[in-house]
Amino acid sequence: MRRALRMARQGAKAGEVPVGALVVDGEGSVLALAHNETEATHDPTAHAEILALRRACARVGNHRLEGCVLVVTLEPCLMCTGAIREARVSGVVYGASDARAGAVSSCLEGLDYAQTGQPPWSYGGVEPDACAGLLRTFFQCRRPPETGEARG
Repeated sequence: MRRALRMARQGAKAGEVPVGALVVDGEGSVLALAHNETEATHDPTAHAEILALRRACARVGNHRLEGCVLVVTLEPCLMCTGAIREARVSGVVYGASDARAGAVSSCLEGLDYAQTGQPPWSYGGVEPDACAGLLRTFFQCRRPPETGEARG
């Protein structure tokens, strides 16, 4: 998770929502690293999870990542859980839950969606304070402070 957090910080420095991800193979070797790139690429699908999956698939030369684990700083959204299922990732580890769009357990259970194959296992809450704090700081720096005045 610490490497995923480093990737998230790199994304924040580039003006991206700070989410970092990596794919680890069955031996524990990192196959791919990524952070969000939606702003830089003008691509709504350029989430850290999707980019890490793409890069890992390219590295192994296969569109299936059986035996691999995706580690990500924020609970994946529905789009990302669909990609995770399609890639046949064995497991997902995430840091902070996402009450707004999390599709592992918070809002939906996208990993359990009836597709072919066994659904991946998931484990959330790994360094959640660090992961959530990075996001909170990022958004606090970009939103104007509340003035308390009524808007009309």
